[in-house]
Amino acid sequence: MKNKLTILIFFFAGFACIAQWKPQGDKIKTKWAEQVDPNHTLTEYPRPIMEREQWKNLNGLWNYSIQPVGQAAPKGYDGKILVPFAVESSLSGVMKSVGSEKEIWYETDFTLNSNWKNKDILLHFGAVDWKTEVWLNDVKIGTHTGGFTPFSFNITPFLNGKSQKLVVKVWDPTSDGTQPRGKQVKNPESIWYTPVSGIWQTVWLEPVSKKYINNLRTTPDVDRNLISIIPEVKESNAGDIIEITVFDGIKAIASEKAVAGQSLDIVLNNPKLWSPDSPFLYDIKVKLISSGKIVDEVKSYFAMRKISSKRDENGIVRMQLNNKDCFQFGPLDQGWWPDGLYTAPTDEALKYDIIRTKELGFNMIRKHVKIEPARWYTHCDKMGVLVWQDMPNGDAGPIWQMHNYFDGNELKRTAQSEETYRKEWREIMDHLYSYPSIVVWVPFNEAWGQFKTVEITEWTKNHDPSRLVNSSSGGNHFQTGDMLDIHHYPGPELKLYDARRITVLGEYGGIGFPVTGHLWQTDKNWGYTQFKNIDETTAKYKEYADKLIALAKVGFSAAVYTQTTDVEGEVNGFMTYDRKVDKMNFSEVSKINKEVINSIK
Repeated sequence: MKNKLTILIFFFAGFACIAQWKPQGDKIKTKWAEQVDPNHTLTEYPRPIMEREQWKNLNGLWNYSIQPVGQAAPKGYDGKILVPFAVESSLSGVMKSVGSEKEIWYETDFTLNSNWKNKDILLHFGAVDWKTEVWLNDVKIGTHTGGFTPFSFNITPFLNGKSQKLVVKVWDPTSDGTQPRGKQVKNPESIWYTPVSGIWQTVWLEPVSKKYINNLRTTPDVDRNLISIIPEVKESNAGDIIEITVFDGIKAIASEKAVAGQSLDIVLNNPKLWSPDSPFLYDIKVKLISSGKIVDEVKSYFAMRKISSKRDENGIVRMQLNNKDCFQFGPLDQGWWPDGLYTAPTDEALKYDIIRTKELGFNMIRKHVKIEPARWYTHCDKMGVLVWQDMPNGDAGPIWQMHNYFDGNELKRTAQSEETYRKEWREIMDHLYSYPSIVVWVPFNEAWGQFKTVEITEWTKNHDPSRLVNSSSGGNHFQTGDMLDIHHYPGPELKLYDARRITVLGEYGGIGFPVTGHLWQTDKNWGYTQFKNIDETTAKYKEYADKLIALAKVGFSAAVYTQTTDVEGEVNGFMTYDRKVDKMNFSEVSKINKEVINSIK
């Protein structure tokens, strides 16, 4: 009888949660929106590149309130919000605008697992846009600024009793501020989209020992057949040891020990190289040993791959992968969702665009002015996709000169704006450093917030010498960094060429095809060209690809087609915004894309 009563209680509790939440608005939605469960929301492990066995997901229905800036914590709340969907999104169950004059307050309660006694407890936020303040049991425990990187707090000293009260306050000025924001504006139109405010990635708890592994920084060296791994350890003492074991499948192939804090350089005999055609990943186990006892253990992975450049026999500077010429070709991928905005409804949805990109025959993705959740990069690592990672833009834009070298005045940021840019860009690069799929950093796009270009480019290169730097995709152009990146719509043109660096076509295409019944808005749909059916769009795409093949032979070493999906008012995707309709013949596109990639071999 007691078991039946327990089942009934859980059933009615689950039903009550569903009754308190439903997607809002009448905009189009993906098929995954129907799979969103407020009792089991984005339940996958959020940091697969450094995984522990124990953790607890805090996603789900929280209390929320939207108040004017500067007020005390609300005494009552407006209702429930489904974390981690931004307050402006349909899937949050709220779909309200916030703006720079208001703040979002969140509140939830949680309990700790009974087997976590004598452990320190870390509270993790995947990403919150933009300024976050956190209280636990009415004690303010920390603040974080930045909309795209994870952060955490050790909450152990502030735990109290069985149930813990967590309160979070977020302020996000969107386009009223100078902070990195990507495509978000308070009045979305054309190529600019709906704001994303507040919590938009998984919130979770993790038990750790007093001493624990905080980060792993892996750097492959293909030329020397070794992987360099730097484990960052919290609270280590003299005599603490790190032990790393490398696995090829289930077989241990190498093991090394070092004093905690030291770099481990592990030699691999005949290493298997990672590439889009063969995305092999080595697994590793990392143990922290103190006084002869294992006090922490994490699982991770790495890949052996090298990204570089070299002049070919015709004098053209080419991108190389693992010391071989590699034409990199992929879509501009913005990572937006009609129902979740920045946040994919499910992990299956998060993977979907990458799977379709591979089906289209591409070997690369340019992740455009947005940072994705950690799982997205792991999916790219596993599936074999090269990633160009943009810095999300912010502040204002100076005069934009696309097809010649810039001879005007650069944007002069305030000291605070520059400090914010540098802080967030550094945190992004550090956060994503160990993902092998990322091969290019892009500090600026089309003069959006572009400033001190030479200095920022050199600073980026010095911070991570293991990758190429595309200093300003689409201009303003300076003779710095590893490549010159031209944007040209709609068809490809080699308008500018740099014989000393890699020359790439960072954006082109934008073939528009609005599909009735799958539009974010019924009017003002925008594309560089407009067609009426799949045959027309596919034919135009192939025409552009044929031209790109000719240009690749004489100068281009990479190209980016706009874009993966329609986004809000843009209708120039391979798929509609709801991912329900393919707008080109994928098999024909795949065939010609592979011809483009093979054009320089």
